[in-house]
Amino acid sequence: MFEDDAAARGLGVEALELGPGRAVLRMTVTTAMVNGHGTAHGGYVFLLADAAFACACNSHGPATVAAAADIDFVAPAREGDVLTAEATERTRYGRNGVYDVTVRRGDEVIAEFRGRSRALRGVGRAAKKEN
Repeated sequence: MFEDDAAARGLGVEALELGPGRAVLRMTVTTAMVNGHGTAHGGYVFLLADAAFACACNSHGPATVAAAADIDFVAPAREGDVLTAEATERTRYGRNGVYDVTVRRGDEVIAEFRGRSRALRGVGRAAKKEN
């Protein structure tokens, strides 16, 4: 999943850990990611959390997409900050899943994200590569 995520990789997002129902990604806030208040634009923080969520929920095989997601911004990030997003699977039921992602700068929590996933029928990496 991460190898094909041109948006995240194009912004310098790096995968630190990938495993079943889990992912840890890292991103450095650049000048281009800072808004008029001098803080990281929330969209970039959301993108980092969403990319970790995508890696975690797609780790089981079937192609899985976001059904919904929300984020609480806890503290501002600034240019040069190195942010880490850690995604953890909370539960899977049927084709659905719930995942929590914490975005941190060091030990400080920057944002809390909750994503709800839906696995697609008959669509997976193997099917995608065959087409």
